Amino acid sequence: MWIRNAALLVALAAPAVSGAQTDYFNTDRGRPLHVQDAIAIERYAFELQVAPLRWSRSSGSGVWSVEPELAYGIMPRTQIGIGIPIVHASDFEGGTRTSPGALHVSVLHALNTETLGLPALAVSAGYAAPVGAFGPPRGYPSFGLLATRTTSLGRVHLNGDFTAGGEIAADDDVLESPRVVGIDELSRWMVGTAIDRTFPLRSVLVGVELLARQPIVEGSDVQWEAAAGVRWQFDPRWSLDAGLGRSFGPGGEWSLTFGAARSFGLIQFMPLGR
Repeated sequence: MWIRNAALLVALAAPAVSGAQTDYFNTDRGRPLHVQDAIAIERYAFELQVAPLRWSRSSGSGVWSVEPELAYGIMPRTQIGIGIPIVHASDFEGGTRTSPGALHVSVLHALNTETLGLPALAVSAGYAAPVGAFGPPRGYPSFGLLATRTTSLGRVHLNGDFTAGGEIAADDDVLESPRVVGIDELSRWMVGTAIDRTFPLRSVLVGVELLARQPIVEGSDVQWEAAAGVRWQFDPRWSLDAGLGRSFGPGGEWSLTFGAARSFGLIQFMPLGR
């Protein structure tokens, strides 16, 4: 009996380990690039973004944030995720402040797997809830389309997002409050493309991206951003990522990201045959 049970546990654990060994291949939003691939994590698998650290300049203030995030493969080709950033803004209102930002809830569903004639396609939806001082003034739902195509040069990705909800007036007092940090993260729409290349023998992925977005503040100009990043899997379950980004135009700013992710499975969430 115990031999049969042990064999069952090994059989259930093997797919999770195998999937985790190629976790560096699947890019997540912000880890390290904003543009992500159209692939969901494996069913019943978990991915924990343990310590994703980001630094940027926002509205004249230096902003540090750490956003732990947990994703789960709830159904075939479907993942859900939840995360909340802890933001530390310096030189803001004459000092520094640390507070949560917006609670992010998301779902991604891959419509198909890539074939010779069809790229991988996926749809996504999310909601940003204003739970902290650095969150937006109200909740904002968003919807997205994603595509991934493998070529001889690497994988090419295309993302498009749209955020519903009212615009922020250019003279709104909220732009002088800590919530401007959350507002800076919102876009009425975003279109971006990226290309990445993997080095399987080293478990490394490198990529670059270019995106355009329309801020949700009324009368704002379209912003262009570019970034480069690397993702490295140093053991079967842990991967590291780092990225460098730059926005262009008036007030263009730099951003840096660094994160670690762990992929794992829990036997309680896996179906057991009888």
